[in-house]
Amino acid sequence: MKEQKIKLNDGQSMPIMGLGVFMMEPDTCERAVRQAFEDGYRLIDTANSYMNERAVGRAMKASGLKREEIYLTTKIMPVDFGYEKTRLAIDATLKRLDTPYIDLLLLHIRFGDYMGAWKALEEAVREGRVKSIGISNFNEKEILDIAEHGTILPAVDQIECQPYFQQKKMRTFLKQYGIQVESWFPIGHGSQKLLNDPLLLQLAEKYDRTVVQIILRWHVQEGLIPLPKAVNPIHLKENIHIFDFHLEDKDMEKIEKLDTGRSFFQDEYDRESEEERAAEYLNIEHPDYDSQK
Repeated sequence: MKEQKIKLNDGQSMPIMGLGVFMMEPDTCERAVRQAFEDGYRLIDTANSYMNERAVGRAMKASGLKREEIYLTTKIMPVDFGYEKTRLAIDATLKRLDTPYIDLLLLHIRFGDYMGAWKALEEAVREGRVKSIGISNFNEKEILDIAEHGTILPAVDQIECQPYFQQKKMRTFLKQYGIQVESWFPIGHGSQKLLNDPLLLQLAEKYDRTVVQIILRWHVQEGLIPLPKAVNPIHLKENIHIFDFHLEDKDMEKIEKLDTGRSFFQDEYDRESEEERAAEYLNIEHPDYDSQK
């Protein structure tokens, strides 16, 4: 399987498909990442708040792969935003991952002193400790703020995206700045409604693929970078094998019509107002990231 990459607006390139390790316990995470490397994955997406960075670092070391063969993404939480705090958070992140550099470092959520944090990320790029920087779950207002006052444009915005929530308006906005979209919840967090959608079931039969493979192939053909979570070895292998078939234009158009404009995350996990969410993230007790195994 030939690895496919996308070129970012900063000149760096990243794989077009990766493994997300959200909510994986350290031992499970280490096993899944090691298996993923064996199956051909090269992009691994973690975060400070996932509490499994050490496990990712161990899996990288055990893989036998050269560091430059692996594309590593992690994220800084708002509790660590602000120039000085973010500088310290980057130091600690590199130590936990046991790596000399991070390929892509994101600000995780748009609350708090994200401009101070962005300044620290820009310095980390100039120092060679980080290759690309970006954002996750940021909206137009905050992105415009960074574009106006920062010195480096975000290379990536990682947002929820899947056939029922295609984020067309946001993707059009990001395209103006050459900001690449990464998709979290790319298969709707395993939504049975999505996975049993009649059209997707029909396409799975037509192409002799799983519904998940159809969805991930849709992401790739849309120019998105999907980050499906998987721990089952069968699913890990199936998810990465999407590069030997192509969805016809007419089928891509049918999938486009599935868009409901409704977020799975907001509907199922987050019914709070923006003000309540901001207060929660900004007043959270500082997590003991170093307590992770």
